[in-house]
Amino acid sequence: MEKLIVRGGKPLKGKVTISGSKNASLPILAAALLTDELCVLEGVPPLRDVHTMIRILRNLGVKVVQEGQRITLDPSGYQGTEAPYKLVSTMRASFCVLGPLVAKKSQAKVSLPGGCVIGPRPVDLHLKGLKALGARLKVEGGNVLAQTRELRGTTMYLGGSYGSSVLGTANVMMAACLAKGRTVIESAACEPELVDLAHVLIKMGAKIEGAGTPVLRIEGVRKLNGFTHRVIPDRIEAGTFLLAAAVTGSELTVSGARAEHLGAVLDKLREAGVEVSGREGGMQVRPKRKFRPVDVTTLPYPGFPTDMQAQMMALMTQTPGISVITEKIYPDRFMHVAELGRMGAQIKLEGATAIVQGIPRLSGAPVMASDLRASAALVLAALSARGTSEVSRLYHLDRGYDRVDHKLLELGADVRREKTD
Repeated sequence: MEKLIVRGGKPLKGKVTISGSKNASLPILAAALLTDELCVLEGVPPLRDVHTMIRILRNLGVKVVQEGQRITLDPSGYQGTEAPYKLVSTMRASFCVLGPLVAKKSQAKVSLPGGCVIGPRPVDLHLKGLKALGARLKVEGGNVLAQTRELRGTTMYLGGSYGSSVLGTANVMMAACLAKGRTVIESAACEPELVDLAHVLIKMGAKIEGAGTPVLRIEGVRKLNGFTHRVIPDRIEAGTFLLAAAVTGSELTVSGARAEHLGAVLDKLREAGVEVSGREGGMQVRPKRKFRPVDVTTLPYPGFPTDMQAQMMALMTQTPGISVITEKIYPDRFMHVAELGRMGAQIKLEGATAIVQGIPRLSGAPVMASDLRASAALVLAALSARGTSEVSRLYHLDRGYDRVDHKLLELGADVRREKTD
């Protein structure tokens, strides 16, 4: 394992280029299972989760060639229908091969997924939607077993206890593209990553209306073609670097950040006093050190993203006054609170709400990442803290951020990666 050594207090300066979206890339790679033709996806970040998805596709019989950030997939003649535990258990997004396999091969055996430890994230909406399309499903030995003679379009409601499901919507949308007849998905997810997937499916010949709205209408087709597509920039990486500039009081240009994907984040940053503006091809943050406390509630898109909650908390720990952060997507997603406390942060948890009393500055300390976004928050805290911090379990960070230590070094941060004992 590795850790990141961070000597805090150094301002960042320059321009950082945002990588392609991991959360858009993974379901698009799975969409290749819906066709027999060549598929090309460009701008894919070389992350651990992407490598896991490639291993799953190869295990199914898809020929995959990765050249830098360009991935070419040849699914012609693939025969596999099983995604095993040893692969799926490491990454939740791998479960989105279920819909394409059922639609294309009429059967599938997919292990129940793993991923970050941020509380229960059931797959009931995935199963509900596929069952509505006509798939026969059962859970046995930790696997979902699916079979169908024919998928048929229908109208379904995919809302859950904490709102819509991005991967659940993706799974059902992909399957519905090859179902007979018309499918209407109500309470569909609206995230930009899902819209990017819809654009790819439309390039493949699918008939989809309403992408980016809560109601998706899909007219099934008999066959889907290959595609060539460039994935959208990663809005969570963009938001993380905007906050990196804020916590360090730095002037930074974030190239590739799309303001239209970051509305709720930009709203809260500006409410907190962060001076951020759009510019051609990206966004710019201007240096400022005096911030205002804010109240943040995570919600499905276009609300404030749960994947930015921990990073926003890193800023609030050093903002005068009391900020309140309420988690309505994953109520248990506060594993980073104890580690921020090791750096001097004053945070009180009351159920799904964190009450943050800001202090002038955090102190460097050894901390341990518990999940992907928690690791980003700890790095942000370390960049702004007095003294040196060690962020261990760096593999969490590597699941979602492309060469983040190299990007920080280029911006002037004092960071280095080391092997742990």
